Amino acid sequence: MTTPPTHPGGSAADRPPVSTRSPQNPAASDSTLETRGIEPVPAGEREGRPGQLFWVWFAANISILGLPLGATLVAMGMTVWQAVIAAVVGAVGSFAIVGAVSITGRRGGAPGLTLSRAVFGARGNIGPTVVSLLSRLGWETVNTTTAAFALLSLATILFGTSPEAKDHPVLTIVCILVFVLLTVVVAGLGHAFLVSVQRWATWVFGALNIVVGGFLVATIDWSAVGAAVPAPIGVVIAGIGVIAAGTGIGWANASADMSRYQAPAVRAGQLVLSAAAGAGIPLVLLISLGSMLAAGDPSLADAGDPVAAIRAMLPTWMAVPYLIAAFGGLLLSNHLSVYSAGLTTLTLGIRVRRVYAVVVDVVVTFVGAIYFILIADGFYGPFIAFISALAVPITAWVGVIAVDMLRRHHYDPVALMDTSRSSGYWYRAGVEPRAFLAWLLAIVGGYLFATLGPSSAPWFTGPLAGTWFGENGLAWVITFVVAAGVYAALGGARRTESIPLA
Repeated sequence: MTTPPTHPGGSAADRPPVSTRSPQNPAASDSTLETRGIEPVPAGEREGRPGQLFWVWFAANISILGLPLGATLVAMGMTVWQAVIAAVVGAVGSFAIVGAVSITGRRGGAPGLTLSRAVFGARGNIGPTVVSLLSRLGWETVNTTTAAFALLSLATILFGTSPEAKDHPVLTIVCILVFVLLTVVVAGLGHAFLVSVQRWATWVFGALNIVVGGFLVATIDWSAVGAAVPAPIGVVIAGIGVIAAGTGIGWANASADMSRYQAPAVRAGQLVLSAAAGAGIPLVLLISLGSMLAAGDPSLADAGDPVAAIRAMLPTWMAVPYLIAAFGGLLLSNHLSVYSAGLTTLTLGIRVRRVYAVVVDVVVTFVGAIYFILIADGFYGPFIAFISALAVPITAWVGVIAVDMLRRHHYDPVALMDTSRSSGYWYRAGVEPRAFLAWLLAIVGGYLFATLGPSSAPWFTGPLAGTWFGENGLAWVITFVVAAGVYAALGGARRTESIPLA
């Protein structure tokens, strides 16, 4: 078979030496710099366990962003108990999808968008990869902006500075830099260090969240919670869609990035459970708490800075650990997102080492955070619009990948790294037409039913947004059905791979 050309994720000959120990092997040094790029991990070096992924997904979802999502559900008209149901179905269900997609990483030993070359072709995969990178950059900007708000609030308590970020542009930039630098240190060192940090930091920041959450529960206006009138079932269905888009769907195309070090013997059900439980537990608790707080104080859903809004509910002695927990949770989520974005950047063919791809990534989010804090008038309205907009093309990708997974159990490691005409995944002019057509048709179909932007002044409304599916936020479901249905109907992935990794 043709030897793949040299490029950033290319053959081992043009890369620094890589330890023969698995980066997830507990015996390996957690401080070792990961030098592997996007090339498949040999089966002999994959010794990861599902329990490790449980902690990774848990840590990535204990951030404060669950609170405004819960407040959004109440703003839609739901009672707290309906919001809890939406949180369970939306968060746990969507991360079960994440776990299912991560099976591709266990099978192929490579990042998700690299394995996607086998489905869409060397060139056809560029579209899904760009969407994935935009998603990661967007989430990192959200994390960075919110973390900077947390540090600014902490400065207000400790030093008496103005709570308005625009009054202190230099301090704001310093707060952003602190978060960015801490992100680079962990995400740049690689998979083993990331897994170790995620596990132990989860205990620390998880404990802080429990303490602060317990105090916040005591401030809830339970009479307002009990007096709320239940919303129609359609609103609950729409809320499930909002939660799914804001939680698991956004992580689906990054799931294999973490599971590529899982041992080949790990069962598929274990991967699904580790993601659904690992992310579902903290998300359900935080989203439920956010809905309870918003039921007593509806202004929380519209707060431009929800960090400061919740801080105002707390006495100073409790606000400090709250802000530390908020900052730490966002940092844990950002570590994983930046690590994945670095791999996605390499998949696009940008010729830099993974650690430098991480640096480029955080520079972009640094600029984005400055814009949203110091220039833009609002932040969380665009945030909801952003996750809704990208949920459609990401779900379309998941639909195609889901059908492909049913028929493909092995990936050709050489063809994955060869993006030339000689590649086994070149197909027609570098594009697998059935997969790419299904993806495009699903995106169009999804946006026909979508409404993007604030409900009061949406900036895009699909022609079919007024139908039952559109009004109930099911554009992403339509997207999945169209992607999977069209790809299956066209006979996609009938040529299965039979070449296991060496």
